[in-house]
Amino acid sequence: MPAVKFIPYNKTIEIKTGTNLLTAADQGGIYLEGDCAGKGTCGKCRVRVAEGEREVPTEAEKKHLSQAELDAGWVLACRRTVRGSLTVEVPLIKDAHSRKTSLAGGVEILEAEPAIQKIALVLERPTVGDQKADLERLLAATGHDQLQISLRELTALPALLRNNRYQVTVTHDHHRVISLEPGDTSDQLFGIAFDIGTTTIVGSLIDLSNAAVLAVAATTNPQNIYGADVISRITHAARVEDGLNQLQTKVIEAANQIIRQLLKQTGVARDRVYEITAVGNTTMSHLFMGIDPTYLAPAPFIPAYSRALEVEATKLGIKINPSGRVIFLPNVAGYVGSDTVGVILATNMDQRQDNCAAIDIGTNGELVLAAGGRLMACSTAAGPAFEGAEIKHGMRAAAGAIEAVSYNDNRLEIKTIDDAPACGICGSGLIDAAAALLAAGLIEPTGRFVNPEENPERIPEQFRNRLRPSQVGYEFILTPAAESETGEDLVLTQGDLRQLQLAKGAIYAGLMILLKEAGMNAGDLDQVLLAGAFGSYVRKKSALAIGLLPAIAPERIIAVGNAAGDGSRLALASQTIRKRALELPAKVEHLELSTRPDFQDIFINALNFQGI
Repeated sequence: MPAVKFIPYNKTIEIKTGTNLLTAADQGGIYLEGDCAGKGTCGKCRVRVAEGEREVPTEAEKKHLSQAELDAGWVLACRRTVRGSLTVEVPLIKDAHSRKTSLAGGVEILEAEPAIQKIALVLERPTVGDQKADLERLLAATGHDQLQISLRELTALPALLRNNRYQVTVTHDHHRVISLEPGDTSDQLFGIAFDIGTTTIVGSLIDLSNAAVLAVAATTNPQNIYGADVISRITHAARVEDGLNQLQTKVIEAANQIIRQLLKQTGVARDRVYEITAVGNTTMSHLFMGIDPTYLAPAPFIPAYSRALEVEATKLGIKINPSGRVIFLPNVAGYVGSDTVGVILATNMDQRQDNCAAIDIGTNGELVLAAGGRLMACSTAAGPAFEGAEIKHGMRAAAGAIEAVSYNDNRLEIKTIDDAPACGICGSGLIDAAAALLAAGLIEPTGRFVNPEENPERIPEQFRNRLRPSQVGYEFILTPAAESETGEDLVLTQGDLRQLQLAKGAIYAGLMILLKEAGMNAGDLDQVLLAGAFGSYVRKKSALAIGLLPAIAPERIIAVGNAAGDGSRLALASQTIRKRALELPAKVEHLELSTRPDFQDIFINALNFQGI
């Protein structure tokens, strides 16, 4: 079999002839972008064939790669099959996961109230006059003599007591013994809260004794090799042999990677982590649990379950205490998941008396409205544009991504993440770029670039060399090749603007439907909460300028950070809050937008860029 060496990872794997390089990288545990699930339409899985036979470029490669790149050996990994041994260079992208991890822990718990408890005991030794069995002696000392115990723990109990002078710590959840440990380990009580996002997975290590966040880690969801959105992943699970197992394996491996990072950062022992709570959209919860999500895709969008699930960590392959458990919080509906439950918890929307909307902007935009004692929610298929997918030079929020664009004094100002040389544009930069070019008069309200041939007088002189024809319509050069990391012009295309219009139109229309159902106008909103990393970095002025949000006072728009992850943390640290989480789905009115003709009408009208 041919061998493929991936540099700079210095990893070589043998694969079957005819395997494409995207699959080969996946088999080697090497991350590549793959937003289109290997269809060759996104152009993100770029690698360079450094050694080995080069083939004639495919049509997809000609479309997405410049002639200079093709000449230098760059190919699309999903389009390039292996015929013989190769050395392949993988471009390194420095993820800006700090943008996600810095948003964790944005809410405060006044009092820790964990479901897990530890009791340090010094037992009376048995005598001829006191021949009580070891287990009964232990449970009587805990004050919980009805606790269940696993055969594994019971088998170890006699030697554990006698080898440690009858000093033992019992970890339990009021129903069962989770762990028996020698000596006094009562000060070591930890759990992990996960936010399983379609694009990014975030985990927080929590000291359950005081609810303190000890460390936060994040990683890109590796399922993206099978597509950037949930529909692509549902399709993979349904149509590909072993597809569901592949998807579950990816997310479990990522969760274990985060666990390793958290433990390394803090020095906490793996077997002192006893519980995990997790939130995510309904598809992510199914895939994490290894449950078939097939029937979420077609109407009537029926999940296999919606209630909270509690599973032994070992059955999922999650590497914490062998008797630890994973609790995935409940979903509301097919496309309103437990991540929305987390947002409601973190923002107390179920307890607010004012009129408040919360929007978690992502591939699947989830919206909640609290008004007049009602709690309503819906989801909109915004698509992956806000994550940089399906955008010509789009990328996730990583070093070098254009994250901010402004128009001041007749000039454009561009800022990249970490101030690194520009190599693409992320979601916040995309919104800013559209708003800035609107302000500069280069984009019509319809979303089309001004035609420089028909209206040359409308193009400011300083931009005439930057607005140029492309294969479809016009495109604008944001960063010229001489200044970009990639050595090519980084552009905003007519197609990019169209993807942005579709995404922002869906969010806007979803909010308008919620308001209509409540008998309200946008002006009646006291606050609009923007959740998630994207919501924290998007500029209010730009969001309003392009019509992502209705015309409301900017001071009413508030970023609330990773509210979904904060909700997961709250449910981990507090039994009372967890009980709220379990009760929330029954209190939320779900609006199914696909059955409402007025949604389509509002959506069409919302496609235009409407400024304030």
